[in-house]
Amino acid sequence: MSDAEWAVCEPLLPCPAWLAGKGGRPSSYCMRDIVDGIRYLTHNGPVWRALPADFPPAWTVYYWAARWQAGGSAEAIHDRLRERVRQVAGRKAAPTAAIIDSQSVKAAEEVARSSRGYDAGKKVNGRKRHIAVDVTGLLLTVLVTAASVQDRDAAKPLLWNLKKAFPRVRLAWVGGGYAGKLVTWSRTALKLTLEIVKRPDDLHTFKVLPRRWVVERTLAWITRHRRTVRDYERLPAHHQAYIYWAMIIVMTRRLARPRPGRRAAAACRKLHDR
Repeated sequence: MSDAEWAVCEPLLPCPAWLAGKGGRPSSYCMRDIVDGIRYLTHNGPVWRALPADFPPAWTVYYWAARWQAGGSAEAIHDRLRERVRQVAGRKAAPTAAIIDSQSVKAAEEVARSSRGYDAGKKVNGRKRHIAVDVTGLLLTVLVTAASVQDRDAAKPLLWNLKKAFPRVRLAWVGGGYAGKLVTWSRTALKLTLEIVKRPDDLHTFKVLPRRWVVERTLAWITRHRRTVRDYERLPAHHQAYIYWAMIIVMTRRLARPRPGRRAAAACRKLHDR
């Protein structure tokens, strides 16, 4: 991380027990090195034992990654960063609309047969990640299932988690695979309107579909990190944690990016108008 990224990330880390007066002792390693190790593993995708010697020992980095994942700290860091990114963009911290889609990824040999499946449509043997994003593409919630699970079946727990975490969400754009009884169930049980964005039947070339391109871009952001190109995790919750870390990297880089002043922004708008 750069110094600017660490300045964004450091205040969001959980307070150590010894510093909060709950006992224990200070860590032998700097938390910045620990976070750097997790980010390196997420972005470059090596096995834990192949973590470069510049970082703390692999088992130490793994301990903190597993601890933050089990305690919900990784998800909490992600959520607070998302709120900051939305506020910097001039939006409210809580979204009111969402976009939903899924992506099937191949599974490594560590993934047990009981938690993997075959997606006949995409011809992928592995797992499927179902995500909901806001209108800017920031991740709201994620659910990891076997690739054989249909989108509309996994959408129910996904929408339930979305509505529980974001009660103000009233509208969600989805693809044609979510049509059917799910639309009625969502409207009656969750007070959530699902708007179907279908692909034209006579379309034989690439075309950007309204709203759906936003979630497709988010999936591209996630797969830019080698740890999430495939599913290397034994448990679905671990893969879900690395998806959060991938988005944490995206958002910290965005917040650490120098912002142009008012004059520079006005000049950029003037050039764009031309």
